[in-house]
Amino acid sequence: MNRPRKPLDGINVLTFELQVAGPYCTMMLADQGANVIKVERPEGGDTARGGAPKVKNDKGETQSGYFLRFNRNKRSVTINLKSDQGRQLFKDLASKADVVVENFRPGLLDEMGVGYKALAEKNPGLIYACISGFGSLDGYLGPYSKRPAYDIVAQAMGGLMNTCGQADGPPTWLGTALGDIVSGMNAAYAIMLALYERTQTGKGQFIDISMYDTIIGLAERSVTAYSLTKHVLQRGREPYMAPWGPFQCQDGYVGLIVATEGDWAKFCQAIEKPDLVGKEGTTSGPDRAKNMTGWLGDVINAWFKTQTKADATRKLLAAGLPVGPVQTAQEIFDDSHVAARKLLIDVPDPILGSVRLVGPVAKMSGNPEPITKPAPLLGQHNAEVLNELLGYSAEKVTQMKAEGVI
Repeated sequence: MNRPRKPLDGINVLTFELQVAGPYCTMMLADQGANVIKVERPEGGDTARGGAPKVKNDKGETQSGYFLRFNRNKRSVTINLKSDQGRQLFKDLASKADVVVENFRPGLLDEMGVGYKALAEKNPGLIYACISGFGSLDGYLGPYSKRPAYDIVAQAMGGLMNTCGQADGPPTWLGTALGDIVSGMNAAYAIMLALYERTQTGKGQFIDISMYDTIIGLAERSVTAYSLTKHVLQRGREPYMAPWGPFQCQDGYVGLIVATEGDWAKFCQAIEKPDLVGKEGTTSGPDRAKNMTGWLGDVINAWFKTQTKADATRKLLAAGLPVGPVQTAQEIFDDSHVAARKLLIDVPDPILGSVRLVGPVAKMSGNPEPITKPAPLLGQHNAEVLNELLGYSAEKVTQMKAEGVI
C-alpha cells in the first residue's frame, strides 16, 4: 500500500447507490480506507452523473460537479441487474463484501433477488444498510413507508422547514440536502457500530435509515419544546433566547448568539449600552426574546447597522462572545483558517485535471492525510474488480461485456 494505513483498510463495501444519501455514506467510508465498489447501471450509471454544474475541458469532455461531490476514492463496476447473470454477479461480489449500501426504493433489491435476506444466506457476516425516505425494517413500517422521497420532502415533513425563514414569509428549505447528507452520515455511523458488534458476535445485520427520521432528529428542539410545553415554535419568532440570529451590518450580516446572562452583560458593554443590564424586559432569554420585535430589537439592530461585519465581529470577539460573519463560498475558499485546517483538498480528475473539494471533516492524529483518488468513470474498474475479487480473466470480462452483463 502506497499510503499510510487508514482505519477501514481491508473493509470491502459494495454499494448500489444514486444521487446523494448512499454516495455520501460510502464516500465517508472510502475516505477512511474502505474498498468501495460502486455498482452502476451500464446505461448511464448513477443519475448524479448528469447533474449540474457541468464543466467542460479543452477537449469538450464534460464532467458533473454534482457527481464529483460524493464519489471520490471509489471504483465503478457496471452490472445489468435486469439479467440473471448480472444478478448472480452482484451476489458473487456481495459474498466477498463486509458491507452493502443501497438507497433505492425499499424492497426493490428484494424483488430482484439480491436484497438482504438473499445475500445474508451466503454471507451471514454481511452488514446491509438501506437508506430510504420513510424506513424499511419489518416491525417499524408505517403508512408512509412506500412513498418516494427526496430531501425537500423530508425537510418539509420532518419539522425543519416550518421553523426556518422569516416570520411573515413562507417555510424555507435549508439550502443544503440535510435529509440526504445527514442520513448518509447516520448510515456510516450505524455501519461502524455494526462492524464493531460483528467483531464480538461474528454476525452481520440489517441497518434501516429513514430520511424522515433523520430530519425529525435534527428538528429535536422544536419537537422537545412541543413535548414539554405544547407550544409550536414558529419561524422568525424565537421564544427562549435573545439576541440570536443574523444581524445586518453595513456590508452584510454577522451571526451571534447570547446564550447566558453573563454573555448578555458582555454584549451590553460591547455595544456601549451597559444600562440595558437589569432593565425590565431584559433579565432573561425569554424576556429579551419577547422584546426583540419591539424596542429592544430596535436598539440592538441600530447598533449593528453602524458597524461593518469586520468591526462588529472584532468588538464582540473582544468581549468574549461567539460571533462570526456570514460568509459566501468565495470567502470560505479565501479563509486562512480553512487553509490551516486543510479542509479543502485537491482531488485529481481524468477530465478536469484537478478539482478542489471539501475533504473529510474529522481530524485524527493517527491518519491525518486524506486519500485523494478521483471519482471513477462509468465502469472504469470492471476488469480490475472482477479479477481482484472473483478471479475472472480478461477474456471472461470481455465475454460478459459482449453478452450485456456488464
